[in-house]
Amino acid sequence: MVVTAIIPARFASTRFPGKPLADLMGKPMIQWVYERTMQAEVVNRVIVATDDRRIYDAVQTFGGEAVMTRSDHPTGTDRLAEVASSLKCDLIVNVQGDEPLIDPAMIDAAVRPLLNDPAIAMGTLKTPIRDSRECLSPHVVKVVTDQNDFALYFSRSLIPFPRDFYEEMEANPLKVGAFKHIGLYVYRRDFLIDYPRLPSTPLERTESLEQLRALEHGYRIKVVTTDLISHGVDTPEDLDRVRGLLQSS
Repeated sequence: MVVTAIIPARFASTRFPGKPLADLMGKPMIQWVYERTMQAEVVNRVIVATDDRRIYDAVQTFGGEAVMTRSDHPTGTDRLAEVASSLKCDLIVNVQGDEPLIDPAMIDAAVRPLLNDPAIAMGTLKTPIRDSRECLSPHVVKVVTDQNDFALYFSRSLIPFPRDFYEEMEANPLKVGAFKHIGLYVYRRDFLIDYPRLPSTPLERTESLEQLRALEHGYRIKVVTTDLISHGVDTPEDLDRVRGLLQSS
């Protein structure tokens, strides 16, 4: 199968304008994401999808591949679908443009179930929550899965809720058995093209989590467990943290 990774990248950001072009050890952040994605074993091609000429030019400058998209897409998935409609491939990987330390092995882990089972339309990742603050943070999305590792639900609330040992959570968050969702997605190309056309759903709107649309319309999402950690950049302070990790490595 042919696997294409697409990295959506917008210049506009409420908390961090120009984030994809922020300098990180002498390179724009989007270059770190691109180069790490290229290292994934299962990926055949990497494309940055952007609506900003500055990002497009930066990707061209470091030798990457970029495409310009419409600027009126409400979500990154819509931007992916626009690009996917012109591609000849089997699987599309959505790699977030604010993950400069993304481990290529995480991409491989998410993709392989779809390579092995043609019935799976969509896949993603989860990792155990080790910090009690993340258990309670609405900014950390949690996921619960069935016995075959298909998603049952995604939520900004703590799921599952540890009724019998909630007070112990701060001392031992791993005892809760909660998992953090990692926002890396794999789609079959045809499914991705159709996905934005699905009507928005009540749970999706309530939680403001787009992946719930797929579940509410009856599609299954394979969720692979990983112990690898991602370090997303939402603010300039996050970028300083990532810079410190690179300097100490």
